[in-house]
Amino acid sequence: MRLRYLLMPLLSLLLLGSSHAFYNITFVNTTVILSGNSSAHVIETFNLYVSNASVLQYTQNRDAIGLSLSDWQNILYTNLLTQHIVSQKRSTYGFTFLPGPLVSQFGGGQALLTMSYDVNNVTTVRNIAPRKFEYTFNDSVFNFIDTVNGQALPSNVRLNLVIPERSQILMVYPLPDLPSPSSLGDYKNLTTFSWFSGEPLSQFSFSFVSTQSLQGEVLGYFSSIYNAYKIVLYAILIAAIAAILIYVYLHSGRTPEKE
Repeated sequence: MRLRYLLMPLLSLLLLGSSHAFYNITFVNTTVILSGNSSAHVIETFNLYVSNASVLQYTQNRDAIGLSLSDWQNILYTNLLTQHIVSQKRSTYGFTFLPGPLVSQFGGGQALLTMSYDVNNVTTVRNIAPRKFEYTFNDSVFNFIDTVNGQALPSNVRLNLVIPERSQILMVYPLPDLPSPSSLGDYKNLTTFSWFSGEPLSQFSFSFVSTQSLQGEVLGYFSSIYNAYKIVLYAILIAAIAAILIYVYLHSGRTPEKE
């Protein structure tokens, strides 16, 4: 009898919790893939808990067309659903957002929300030798939580930095939670570094050296020429097409002269 009276309030709380609409982002994984220039590709995943009473609403919103990120922020009523890597110039492009299907579980369900985008000015690049570049991470792109001591990771957020293969780490602080350094105390041949558990980011430093392949150097050279002179190249192309059209027009009405 006493056990019954003890279990009744607990059962009532469970029923009450499952009968009200409720969303909760339980974990965020932010992966920053650093490229051979100053930009980066960012993939963020958000683990979302959905209560029983919110299952139908979530499904309807997921099937809806034209819902923006701000719409989803209002629906879920959370500030965790945001871009956590943002350039000061707001130079973000290639943005996609995909709410995943709901996986049923006791008391509701789980869904994975996936966000991807590209950001400029994530690193500062310096040419230190032929085909060798030094990359320094720009910590002003962090958009996590502000504390008294500066930016920090929330306890349910994980940050991953991915660098090109065969890169050499010059500086990393604070030390990543994963992976551990080798027996020599370095991170040779490692490409992915992770921080979590509420890691402070106020004095974050990360730099590495990457050697560009000969093919990459050639492609980069022609790419730089194209970017520098693309307006002139477009003008030359338009002029050439116009000249061809004028020539065809002037000669289209002529008929061969009879001998």
